[in-house]
Amino acid sequence: MLGILSFLGFTILVGIIAYLATRSTDEKSSDGYFLGGRSLTAGVIAGSLLLTNLSTEQIVGLNGSAYKDGLSVMAWETLAAIAMVVAAIFLLPRYLKGGLTTVPQFLATRFDVATKTITSGLFLTGYVVVLLPVILYSGSVAISGMFNVPELLNVSDKTALVICIWGIGVIGSIYAVFGGLKAVAVSDSINAIGLMIGGILIPIFGLMAIGDGSIFAGLDTLMSTNPERFDSTGRHGQEVPFATIFTGMMLVQLFYWGTNQQIIQRALGAKNLAEGQKGLLLASFLKILGPLILVLPGMIAYHYFDGNLDSSDMAYPALVGAVLPKYLVGFFAAVLFGAILSSFNSVLNSSVTLFGIDIYKQHINKAAPEATVVKYGKVFGVSLALAAMFIAPLIANAGSLFNYLQEINGIYNIPILTIIVVGYLTKRVPAIAAKIAIFLGSGLYIISQFIVGPNMVEKALETAKASGITDEAALKLVEADAYPHFLHVMAILFLLNAGIMLLIGKFYPRKEAFEQEYTKQVEITPYKYVKQAGAVICLIVIGIYIYFAK
Repeated sequence: MLGILSFLGFTILVGIIAYLATRSTDEKSSDGYFLGGRSLTAGVIAGSLLLTNLSTEQIVGLNGSAYKDGLSVMAWETLAAIAMVVAAIFLLPRYLKGGLTTVPQFLATRFDVATKTITSGLFLTGYVVVLLPVILYSGSVAISGMFNVPELLNVSDKTALVICIWGIGVIGSIYAVFGGLKAVAVSDSINAIGLMIGGILIPIFGLMAIGDGSIFAGLDTLMSTNPERFDSTGRHGQEVPFATIFTGMMLVQLFYWGTNQQIIQRALGAKNLAEGQKGLLLASFLKILGPLILVLPGMIAYHYFDGNLDSSDMAYPALVGAVLPKYLVGFFAAVLFGAILSSFNSVLNSSVTLFGIDIYKQHINKAAPEATVVKYGKVFGVSLALAAMFIAPLIANAGSLFNYLQEINGIYNIPILTIIVVGYLTKRVPAIAAKIAIFLGSGLYIISQFIVGPNMVEKALETAKASGITDEAALKLVEADAYPHFLHVMAILFLLNAGIMLLIGKFYPRKEAFEQEYTKQVEITPYKYVKQAGAVICLIVIGIYIYFAK
């Protein structure tokens, strides 16, 4: 009961603070609703970026990967810091110069409206079909398990899951659809503090559990027992082989932190360029500490349970249940609930923004006043949330989806990154080149990862089994060698698509060179130490890799 009360208390407190902070914002204008009135400061931006990124599929999934492969999976966290530095120095000045509300808006001026609409459609498809239902499902599994909802309400596991899904979905929708970006960003910032505190408590109690009450003794035991698991350079056959951090890994990070609407929208709402850059840099520095919450607990769980868990994805919840004092369960559940809500409502808010600005205003009612655009954006958001709540219970094995989600997102993230990068770096590549790159990139990736790859793996598996080795050994051998890692495939397709766009631009250039205009919506004087701070962050990341390299 104490846990439930502390959970409700912290959750209600966040809601009240978010309401008080946003009640003076003009939610009837596009800037007010979609970008928080372009008033976000560095601290709010950084907190919102971190919480938007964190949710149960990452907290549970990445720690599960660390349980299996060790420290090498930290690449998903540490390399994000470098990507945010690139976004702060290269992309954000261009976004704010153009006064963008959505990333695809740039594509309309650089290429044409059709390219923008296609890109918005890709974003929305990825959000609706993959992200929203998975966030709801994985979050509901965590909350239901933490509070033992089936026993509490005397219902079946399936019914408890549905109740949690609809609870999270309704509360998240209230934040995202009716509060706008500022409500999302403010609640994110508060939850970010809670998550940092709660998240760091798990490895602390975990290290104390294996170190007879001493954190440092626990860390020494962890490192000396399995030193090979503290190798930052992923080995062949692991989830993140070392070579991939120089190919597709950095491309995925650049897309996610620099061009993904649900993430970069926080920086687009900055009151000026300097605040936006400071927010990205602060978030990137904190992201370096991410492995303490998202990797270390999985490694502790491997030692604590002697690697004997039935599923690697049970590593985090099992460790929480084993080491966290009962009086802290409610607080931690509230923090985790905040992380779930953050990811859900940020994706939903970005979907509403994309629909309202890029589809409704552009194609359905061009003469619509801003209040009408916001109104129908909210209607779309409610519909989207309801669809996600109905789809979510159909998803199974959510805990194992982290790596799968990264792979399936390649259908749209690399083509979109390609056309944005080429669009900014060139002046005469025409619109037809962008359209070809989008459809060719998505099509080739689907063929590679879901047709050719599985067929080659299946044939190689049959050959390996015929040699007399066990099924498990055959599977490990085949997964590592039968087909290129999906991150390498992404890099190959990025270079191929970019090359095709450049060739088209050379032989069929647009008539007039593209020149970006300054809309003067916000001040774009850069933060004077942005390059120095960025360089320090990059050196810290490189230093971490060198220190832990075996």
